Amino acid sequence: MTGILFDLDGTLLDTLDDLMDGVNHALTQFGYPARSREEIRRFVGNGAANLLQRSVPQGAEWEKPLEVFQGFYREHCQIKTAPYPGIPEALEILSKRYPVAIISNKPDKATKKLCAQYFPGIYAQGETPGCPRKPAPDMVYAGMKQIGADGCIYVGDSEVDVLTARNAGVPCLSVLWGFRDQEEIREAGGSRFCHDPKELVSALENMMKEMKSNGK
Repeated sequence: MTGILFDLDGTLLDTLDDLMDGVNHALTQFGYPARSREEIRRFVGNGAANLLQRSVPQGAEWEKPLEVFQGFYREHCQIKTAPYPGIPEALEILSKRYPVAIISNKPDKATKKLCAQYFPGIYAQGETPGCPRKPAPDMVYAGMKQIGADGCIYVGDSEVDVLTARNAGVPCLSVLWGFRDQEEIREAGGSRFCHDPKELVSALENMMKEMKSNGK
């Protein structure tokens, strides 16, 4: 059975403001300058460690700011975060038709906390020590196993998601309401795009039909 796996940040949830507040809280604790929303938008996508490495001044110590960020964000990840308009309705429809899972490079506790609130009943997995983060394919394989799928379409908003799908050998649908623009995604090899959450169900249904007609 073919499933659908979703990225979380920038795909299902607009988490940017809470991430920015968490990063800047950590930076100011160590006397580092705060980052702008646009800077944080460019830095996200490769896990919390990479986010903090990019956010601190070049060459500065980032491990302790990462610990501060993780503790703060764990308690403040639901202040400004919200689903993109139309996403809850789309997931409700899709989860009745296909096995669905959410996989994220966000820490596993925060991933599960957010998904339990906004997308209850859908399996969610974040970054854990035993499962390499995207773009490694491990999360995709683990997610498919959890929902009993032998194949999937992977949905994300960034170049990391395009590479993840490629590494896992599955088709990718790139959404354009998230943290990267179409040119960045296309440069990474993205070729299937969805411009509006209202088009998400039909875009995925069309991809499913194509896969079926191609015998996949």
